[in-house]
Amino acid sequence: MDIKKEIDILKKKKKAVILAHYYTLPEVQESADCLGDSLALAQYAQKADADIIVFAGVHFMAETAKILNPDKMVCIPDFGSRCSLAETCPAEDFRVFREEHPDHRVISYINCSAAVKAMSDVICTSGNAERIVASFGKDEKLIFAPDENLGNYINRKTGRNMLLWNGGCHVHFQLDEEDYMEAVSKHPDAVFIAHPECRERLLEHAAFVGSTTALINYVGNTEYPYYIIATEEGIGHEIHRRYPFKKVEILRKKNNIMHRCAYMKLNTLEKIYDCLKYGRNEIEMDADLIEKARIPILKMLSLS
Repeated sequence: MDIKKEIDILKKKKKAVILAHYYTLPEVQESADCLGDSLALAQYAQKADADIIVFAGVHFMAETAKILNPDKMVCIPDFGSRCSLAETCPAEDFRVFREEHPDHRVISYINCSAAVKAMSDVICTSGNAERIVASFGKDEKLIFAPDENLGNYINRKTGRNMLLWNGGCHVHFQLDEEDYMEAVSKHPDAVFIAHPECRERLLEHAAFVGSTTALINYVGNTEYPYYIIATEEGIGHEIHRRYPFKKVEILRKKNNIMHRCAYMKLNTLEKIYDCLKYGRNEIEMDADLIEKARIPILKMLSLS
């Protein structure tokens, strides 16, 4: 069976679209009707002209698509595609934390569960976090959850003192200053850029810090002899597709191991086919939770 051809046939037959994140496998990225980061995918999901959405990403992303499209079938290729960052912020623990600070407004990074979104005033992504924070008055007390590294970065950029939840992405948190030093010792002419989920000591070395899409665009819009990028390795496929003559390296550990999100890699063409063929792994959510979680997401989209 030519699985790519069969997927295309099923998409047309069932009026379906495939959304995929940059961290998924190359063949999954190539199958997508929309390939992007969290913000782009949320924006696309909001306007998707389809009866079925297959979301090749992690669970919170498929949840977000369902929240924005409650009357459509939303499927995820593998229910095991969790998000390590979202799981550092259990909803009940966050509820207690929020109740301890009743005078604070809540900005939650999109990498969180629907239950945490429902307790938030507004959602943000790494691409619009600074703008979202700036939408609040300077004297307003803010909680930022769940990514502590991103929150620290935005605090430094804006001069805020947001109260931060102690969460992090297992991929970006593993990247450290020693990895950077090893990489630049081999390529001293390289420009180093990084995702804001990385730790502060690493970001201090970066010529540019930005979301996944912003990192890709930076490579395309600048001319340097070599780029070293601190983020998940899946971004490399899209960069090499767009800019095949650019010299780009994804930051590795000293033992030459790539930083991979194992959850993202659970998305395969075979599982996408099963979603389309059999309606497997449909996201089902309580209507009240959808309604509560949609409010802060729509506020983010209106500000973006």
